[in-house]
Amino acid sequence: MRKVCVVLVDRANYGRLAPVMEAIQAHPALELQVVCGGTMPLNRFKRPSNVVRAAGFPVDAELFAEVEGNSPGTMARSVGLHIGEFVGAFDRLEPDLVLLIGDRYEMLAAGIAAAYTNRCAVHVQGGEISGSIDESARHCLSKLAQYHVPATEQAAANIIRMGERPDTVLEVGCPSCDLAARITPVDVRPRYVLAVFHPNTTEHDKAAEQMEELLSALGSFYARLFWPNIDSGSDAISKTIRQFRDRVSPTWTYLTNVEPEAYFQLLADAAVCVGNSSSFVRDAGFFGTPVVLVGSRQEGRECAENVIQVPCERAIINTTTRWQIEHGRYKPSDLYGSPGVSERIAEKLATLEPYIQKRLSYAELEAVA
Repeated sequence: MRKVCVVLVDRANYGRLAPVMEAIQAHPALELQVVCGGTMPLNRFKRPSNVVRAAGFPVDAELFAEVEGNSPGTMARSVGLHIGEFVGAFDRLEPDLVLLIGDRYEMLAAGIAAAYTNRCAVHVQGGEISGSIDESARHCLSKLAQYHVPATEQAAANIIRMGERPDTVLEVGCPSCDLAARITPVDVRPRYVLAVFHPNTTEHDKAAEQMEELLSALGSFYARLFWPNIDSGSDAISKTIRQFRDRVSPTWTYLTNVEPEAYFQLLADAAVCVGNSSSFVRDAGFFGTPVVLVGSRQEGRECAENVIQVPCERAIINTTTRWQIEHGRYKPSDLYGSPGVSERIAEKLATLEPYIQKRLSYAELEAVA
């Protein structure tokens, strides 16, 4: 039985990997392990690791390694603390494969821990382009991992251009498409704006100002608003939200953490999604939900036609939000995959040949020549 250790460090990780975790559990040759770090075990985020347990998945380790302070420096210190915690968890669990996803700094710590303890790692969602420090962390994870599951054909091509062997690209497609396939959009009244705005770590000093622009733009709508992640600048965003809630709109719905299927239902039923979450780029397209993508945090992402990108300026956000609501639903997009990805990933995990030593693929070709 091959042991696959899935690393989760925030609620978005879990939402996208839940279908893969189900497929691993169902596969006769695989044993699922789960390690929760980052914000997953934190009460501040309503302990998303409990949602994992409630869904019937094991939680084999919870790592408490986030440094308070909400600055670029505390993010860097959190990476250091997480590395040690992941090393301890991997040494205890002895996984055959470590499954990583995305671009979070805590996930980078897991990638470093896996690489330096000679664990074979599989990285999901590599090769994509975006803003923020996430751009660098994502590519670092690709270079640390032995195998890859990019979400798009372009991302797969990017990974190969980075010097990764083509045969190490196991599958193309985001597993969240399998979760989306279970959801049927319904006509919800009153119609709502789904809003998420995380700090861009390279602009963390502007976080409060940017959040004020977004909230002012949406003040005349009814919104369901998620609190931000834990990145540098999130305290300023949260403070701005609290002030807005008390002063302007106590009738909005303010959300911290919901189960993956409930979140996808929110995406499917929204009149429009407004903010800078990568989920709006990736997952809203499965339903054709209109999106107003705000600011530079997702700059460079591949987008379907349902996404309109705008600067973080209240007048433009307001006008574009109204335009998107008036436009209504777009044709669903398969840019980020089509159903069946998760089962195919599980089968590849069961049959791939683990290895440790990596080399640049084009260097090997040059050596042969």
